Amino acid sequence: MKRHKVSIIGAGAVGAIVAQNLAQRDAADIVLLDVAEGIPQGKALDLLHASPIYKFHGVIEGTNDYTSTVDSNIVVITAGMPRKPGMSRKDLLSTNVNITRNVVHEAMKYSPEAVIMVVANPVDVLTHIAYKKSGLPRNRVIGLSGTLDSIRLQSFIAQAVGVSAEDVMAMVIGAHGKDNMLPLMRLANVCGIPVKELLDEETLEKIEKRTREAGAEVVSLLKTRSAFYGPGAIVAEMIEAILKDRNKVFPAAVFLTGEYGIQDCTLAVPVILGKNGIKKILEINLTEEEKASLHAAAQAVKEMLASIEL
Repeated sequence: MKRHKVSIIGAGAVGAIVAQNLAQRDAADIVLLDVAEGIPQGKALDLLHASPIYKFHGVIEGTNDYTSTVDSNIVVITAGMPRKPGMSRKDLLSTNVNITRNVVHEAMKYSPEAVIMVVANPVDVLTHIAYKKSGLPRNRVIGLSGTLDSIRLQSFIAQAVGVSAEDVMAMVIGAHGKDNMLPLMRLANVCGIPVKELLDEETLEKIEKRTREAGAEVVSLLKTRSAFYGPGAIVAEMIEAILKDRNKVFPAAVFLTGEYGIQDCTLAVPVILGKNGIKKILEINLTEEEKASLHAAAQAVKEMLASIEL
Protein backbone atom coordinates (compact mmCIF):
# COMPACT_ATOMS: atom_id res chain seq x y z
CA MET A 1 0.00 0.00 0.00
CA LYS A 2 1.29 3.46 -0.92
CA ARG A 3 2.52 5.41 2.09
CA HIS A 4 1.28 8.86 3.00
CA LYS A 5 3.57 11.81 2.35
CA VAL A 6 4.09 14.87 4.54
CA SER A 7 6.14 17.85 3.39
CA ILE A 8 7.43 20.20 6.07
CA ILE A 9 8.31 23.64 4.76
CA GLY A 10 10.93 25.11 7.07
CA ALA A 11 13.75 22.99 8.51
CA GLY A 12 14.30 25.02 11.64
CA ALA A 13 13.76 23.71 15.14
CA VAL A 14 9.97 23.29 14.85
CA GLY A 15 10.14 21.67 11.41
CA ALA A 16 12.84 19.26 12.54
CA ILE A 17 10.89 18.25 15.65
CA VAL A 18 7.75 17.67 13.57
CA ALA A 19 9.80 15.44 11.27
CA GLN A 20 11.30 13.59 14.24
CA ASN A 21 7.89 12.95 15.80
CA LEU A 22 6.50 11.69 12.48
CA ALA A 23 9.48 9.37 12.04
CA GLN A 24 9.04 7.99 15.55
CA ARG A 25 5.39 7.27 14.74
CA ASP A 26 6.29 5.83 11.30
CA ALA A 27 3.37 7.97 10.15
CA ALA A 28 4.41 8.91 6.61
CA ASP A 29 7.22 9.53 4.16
CA ILE A 30 8.78 12.87 5.06
CA VAL A 31 10.13 15.75 2.98
CA LEU A 32 11.97 18.50 4.84
CA LEU A 33 12.35 21.65 2.72
CA ASP A 34 14.19 24.88 3.44
CA VAL A 35 15.75 27.73 1.46
CA ALA A 36 19.05 27.22 3.32
CA GLU A 37 21.21 24.79 1.38
CA GLY A 38 22.45 21.80 3.34
CA ILE A 39 20.29 22.32 6.43
CA PRO A 40 17.28 20.20 5.38
CA GLN A 41 19.56 17.63 3.76
CA GLY A 42 21.69 17.31 6.89
CA LYS A 43 18.74 17.04 9.27
CA ALA A 44 16.99 14.50 7.03
CA LEU A 45 20.15 12.40 6.88
CA ASP A 46 20.55 12.55 10.65
CA LEU A 47 16.93 11.42 11.08
CA LEU A 48 17.46 8.63 8.56
CA HIS A 49 20.33 7.34 10.71
CA ALA A 50 17.88 7.04 13.62
CA SER A 51 15.35 5.00 11.62
CA PRO A 52 16.44 1.62 13.09
CA ILE A 53 15.73 3.00 16.57
CA TYR A 54 12.50 4.75 15.59
CA LYS A 55 11.38 1.67 13.59
CA PHE A 56 10.74 4.03 10.69
CA HIS A 57 10.18 2.25 7.37
CA GLY A 58 9.75 5.12 4.95
CA VAL A 59 11.66 7.80 3.08
CA ILE A 60 13.11 10.96 4.62
CA GLU A 61 14.32 13.55 2.13
CA GLY A 62 15.90 16.95 2.67
CA THR A 63 15.61 19.43 -0.19
CA ASN A 64 15.61 23.03 -1.39
CA ASP A 65 13.33 22.21 -4.32
CA TYR A 66 9.51 22.16 -4.19
CA THR A 67 9.37 19.48 -6.89
CA SER A 68 10.31 16.99 -4.16
CA THR A 69 7.03 17.79 -2.39
CA VAL A 70 4.86 16.56 -5.27
CA ASP A 71 1.68 14.68 -4.27
CA SER A 72 1.98 15.45 -0.57
CA ASN A 73 -1.02 14.53 1.56
CA ILE A 74 -0.17 17.24 4.08
CA VAL A 75 1.97 20.37 3.75
CA VAL A 76 3.13 21.81 7.06
CA ILE A 77 4.23 25.45 7.07
CA THR A 78 6.74 26.16 9.83
CA ALA A 79 8.80 28.58 7.73
CA GLY A 80 8.97 32.07 9.13
CA MET A 81 10.89 34.36 11.41
CA PRO A 82 10.76 33.11 15.02
CA ARG A 83 9.71 35.34 17.89
CA LYS A 84 12.47 36.82 20.04
CA PRO A 85 12.35 38.40 23.50
CA GLY A 86 10.34 41.62 23.50
CA MET A 87 8.60 40.80 20.22
CA SER A 88 4.87 40.33 19.96
CA ARG A 89 3.29 37.99 17.45
CA LYS A 90 2.09 41.13 15.65
CA ASP A 91 5.73 42.19 15.14
CA LEU A 92 6.20 39.08 12.98
CA LEU A 93 3.26 39.91 10.76
CA SER A 94 4.72 41.51 7.64
CA THR A 95 7.66 39.15 7.15
CA ASN A 96 5.76 35.96 7.84
CA VAL A 97 2.75 36.93 5.72
CA ASN A 98 5.02 37.22 2.67
CA ILE A 99 6.73 33.91 3.47
CA THR A 100 3.38 32.14 3.88
CA ARG A 101 2.04 33.47 0.60
CA ASN A 102 5.10 32.25 -1.26
CA VAL A 103 5.07 28.83 0.42
CA VAL A 104 1.39 28.28 -0.36
CA HIS A 105 1.89 29.35 -3.98
CA GLU A 106 4.78 26.94 -4.49
CA ALA A 107 3.32 24.03 -2.52
CA MET A 108 -0.05 24.14 -4.30
CA LYS A 109 1.70 23.79 -7.68
CA TYR A 110 2.79 20.29 -6.76
CA SER A 111 0.21 19.15 -4.19
CA PRO A 112 -3.18 20.71 -5.05
CA GLU A 113 -5.03 18.01 -3.09
CA ALA A 114 -3.04 18.46 0.11
CA VAL A 115 -4.19 19.58 3.53
CA ILE A 116 -2.26 22.67 4.64
CA MET A 117 -1.28 22.96 8.28
CA VAL A 118 0.04 26.33 9.46
CA VAL A 119 2.40 26.55 12.43
CA ALA A 120 4.27 29.85 11.95
CA ASN A 121 3.13 32.95 13.87
CA PRO A 122 0.90 34.89 14.06
CA VAL A 123 -0.76 31.59 13.32
CA ASP A 124 -4.42 32.66 13.17
CA VAL A 125 -3.64 35.41 10.67
CA LEU A 126 -1.31 33.20 8.62
CA THR A 127 -3.90 30.40 8.52
CA HIS A 128 -6.38 32.95 7.18
CA ILE A 129 -3.84 34.05 4.54
CA ALA A 130 -3.12 30.42 3.59
CA TYR A 131 -6.84 29.74 3.18
CA LYS A 132 -7.37 32.77 0.96
CA LYS A 133 -4.20 32.21 -1.09
CA SER A 134 -4.64 28.46 -1.63
CA GLY A 135 -8.22 28.49 -2.85
CA LEU A 136 -8.77 25.26 -0.93
CA PRO A 137 -11.99 24.47 0.95
CA ARG A 138 -11.68 25.58 4.56
CA ASN A 139 -11.60 22.03 5.91
CA ARG A 140 -8.19 21.58 4.29
CA VAL A 141 -6.47 24.63 5.84
CA ILE A 142 -5.78 24.23 9.55
CA GLY A 143 -3.83 26.31 12.07
CA LEU A 144 -1.98 25.11 15.17
CA SER A 145 -3.28 27.83 17.51
CA GLY A 146 -5.41 26.45 20.38
CA THR A 147 -3.96 22.95 20.22
CA LEU A 148 -0.60 24.15 21.55
CA ASP A 149 -2.20 26.37 24.20
CA SER A 150 -4.35 23.42 25.29
CA ILE A 151 -1.47 21.01 25.90
CA ARG A 152 0.30 23.74 27.85
CA LEU A 153 -2.80 24.15 30.01
CA GLN A 154 -3.06 20.37 30.43
CA SER A 155 0.57 20.11 31.54
CA PHE A 156 0.21 22.90 34.12
CA ILE A 157 -2.97 21.37 35.56
CA ALA A 158 -1.35 17.94 35.78
CA GLN A 159 1.63 19.42 37.58
CA ALA A 160 -0.59 21.24 40.09
CA VAL A 161 -2.87 18.27 40.81
CA GLY A 162 -0.06 15.71 40.77
CA VAL A 163 -1.54 13.42 38.12
CA SER A 164 -0.55 12.08 34.74
CA ALA A 165 -0.97 14.71 32.03
CA GLU A 166 -2.76 12.02 29.99
CA ASP A 167 -5.61 12.12 32.50
CA VAL A 168 -6.20 15.85 32.07
CA MET A 169 -8.71 17.16 29.53
CA ALA A 170 -8.55 20.90 28.92
CA MET A 171 -9.19 23.20 25.99
CA VAL A 172 -8.13 26.68 24.89
CA ILE A 173 -9.97 28.41 22.06
CA GLY A 174 -9.75 31.87 20.50
CA ALA A 175 -6.56 33.39 19.08
CA HIS A 176 -2.99 32.31 19.81
CA GLY A 177 -1.76 35.14 22.01
CA LYS A 178 -1.95 35.89 25.71
CA ASP A 179 -4.62 38.59 25.45
CA ASN A 180 -6.85 36.80 22.99
CA MET A 181 -6.85 33.14 23.99
CA LEU A 182 -9.73 31.69 25.97
CA PRO A 183 -8.81 28.87 28.39
CA LEU A 184 -12.08 27.08 29.16
CA MET A 185 -11.25 26.41 32.80
CA ARG A 186 -14.85 25.51 33.74
CA LEU A 187 -14.65 22.52 31.37
CA ALA A 188 -11.18 21.31 32.41
CA ASN A 189 -11.22 17.96 34.22
CA VAL A 190 -9.14 15.05 35.43
CA CYS A 191 -10.77 11.79 34.28
CA GLY A 192 -14.13 13.55 34.43
CA ILE A 193 -13.55 15.23 37.80
CA PRO A 194 -13.87 19.02 37.36
CA VAL A 195 -10.56 20.74 38.03
CA LYS A 196 -12.44 23.29 40.13
CA GLU A 197 -13.10 20.48 42.64
CA LEU A 198 -9.39 19.66 42.85
CA LEU A 199 -7.71 23.07 42.88
CA ASP A 200 -8.59 26.34 44.63
CA GLU A 201 -9.46 29.48 42.70
CA GLU A 202 -6.12 31.17 43.32
CA THR A 203 -4.21 28.20 41.88
CA LEU A 204 -6.52 28.06 38.86
CA GLU A 205 -5.97 31.77 38.21
CA LYS A 206 -2.20 31.26 38.35
CA ILE A 207 -2.45 28.34 35.92
CA GLU A 208 -4.56 30.37 33.51
CA LYS A 209 -2.12 33.28 33.67
CA ARG A 210 0.87 31.00 33.08
CA THR A 211 -0.91 29.37 30.13
CA ARG A 212 -1.52 32.78 28.58
CA GLU A 213 2.13 33.70 29.03
CA ALA A 214 3.65 30.28 28.29
CA GLY A 215 4.96 31.16 24.85
CA ALA A 216 6.63 34.34 26.10
CA GLU A 217 8.05 32.44 29.09
CA VAL A 218 9.78 29.97 26.77
CA VAL A 219 11.08 32.78 24.55
CA SER A 220 12.46 34.69 27.54
CA LEU A 221 14.37 31.60 28.70
CA LEU A 222 15.67 30.52 25.30
CA LYS A 223 16.66 34.11 24.37
CA THR A 224 17.11 33.57 20.63
CA ARG A 225 14.19 31.35 19.65
CA SER A 226 10.65 30.31 20.49
CA ALA A 227 9.17 26.96 21.55
CA PHE A 228 9.72 23.87 19.40
CA TYR A 229 9.21 20.64 21.39
CA GLY A 230 5.58 21.40 22.26
CA PRO A 231 4.58 22.66 18.81
CA GLY A 232 6.40 19.81 17.07
CA ALA A 233 4.71 17.16 19.21
CA ILE A 234 1.16 18.44 18.85
CA VAL A 235 1.50 19.04 15.10
CA ALA A 236 2.56 15.40 14.64
CA GLU A 237 -0.46 14.32 16.70
CA MET A 238 -2.77 16.36 14.47
CA ILE A 239 -1.14 15.01 11.30
CA GLU A 240 -1.54 11.42 12.45
CA ALA A 241 -5.20 12.03 13.28
CA ILE A 242 -5.76 13.20 9.71
CA LEU A 243 -3.75 10.49 7.98
CA LYS A 244 -5.29 7.69 10.06
CA ASP A 245 -8.80 9.16 10.00
CA ARG A 246 -9.02 9.10 13.79
CA ASN A 247 -11.85 11.62 14.27
CA LYS A 248 -10.01 13.24 17.16
CA VAL A 249 -11.08 16.58 18.62
CA PHE A 250 -8.61 19.48 18.63
CA PRO A 251 -9.11 23.23 19.15
CA ALA A 252 -7.58 24.26 15.83
CA ALA A 253 -7.67 27.46 13.80
CA VAL A 254 -10.23 27.40 10.99
CA PHE A 255 -11.96 29.99 8.82
CA LEU A 256 -15.38 30.67 10.37
CA THR A 257 -18.51 31.45 8.36
CA GLY A 258 -21.02 32.11 11.12
CA GLU A 259 -20.05 29.55 13.76
CA TYR A 260 -20.11 31.10 17.23
CA GLY A 261 -21.61 34.20 15.58
CA ILE A 262 -18.30 35.00 13.86
CA GLN A 263 -18.02 35.68 10.13
CA ASP A 264 -14.98 35.76 7.84
CA CYS A 265 -12.34 35.27 10.51
CA THR A 266 -9.95 32.49 11.45
CA LEU A 267 -9.91 31.38 15.09
CA ALA A 268 -9.29 28.27 17.14
CA VAL A 269 -12.47 26.37 17.94
CA PRO A 270 -13.09 22.66 18.61
CA VAL A 271 -12.95 20.61 15.40
CA ILE A 272 -12.93 16.93 14.49
CA LEU A 273 -9.81 15.98 12.52
CA GLY A 274 -9.81 13.01 10.19
CA LYS A 275 -9.57 12.18 6.51
CA ASN A 276 -9.15 15.35 4.40
CA GLY A 277 -8.69 17.58 7.43
CA ILE A 278 -11.55 19.11 9.38
CA LYS A 279 -14.61 16.89 9.30
CA LYS A 280 -16.78 19.05 11.53
CA ILE A 281 -16.67 22.23 13.60
CA LEU A 282 -18.11 21.63 17.06
CA GLU A 283 -20.18 24.48 18.48
CA ILE A 284 -20.30 24.30 22.26
CA ASN A 285 -22.40 26.41 24.59
CA LEU A 286 -20.37 29.32 25.94
CA THR A 287 -21.22 31.65 28.79
CA GLU A 288 -21.88 35.29 27.93
CA GLU A 289 -18.43 36.20 29.26
CA GLU A 290 -16.79 33.50 27.14
CA LYS A 291 -18.69 34.63 24.04
CA ALA A 292 -17.51 38.20 24.62
CA SER A 293 -13.90 37.01 24.94
CA LEU A 294 -14.15 34.94 21.75
CA HIS A 295 -15.61 37.85 19.81
CA ALA A 296 -12.88 40.14 21.16
CA ALA A 297 -10.30 37.65 19.87
CA ALA A 298 -11.99 37.68 16.46
CA GLN A 299 -11.84 41.47 16.41
CA ALA A 300 -8.11 41.42 17.23
CA VAL A 301 -7.44 39.00 14.34
CA LYS A 302 -9.58 41.10 11.98
CA GLU A 303 -7.63 44.23 12.93
CA MET A 304 -4.36 42.52 12.05
CA LEU A 305 -5.84 41.28 8.78
CA ALA A 306 -7.02 44.80 7.98
CA SER A 307 -3.43 46.04 8.30
CA ILE A 308 -2.22 43.83 5.43
CA GLU A 309 -3.21 43.43 1.82
CA LEU A 310 -5.04 40.15 1.33
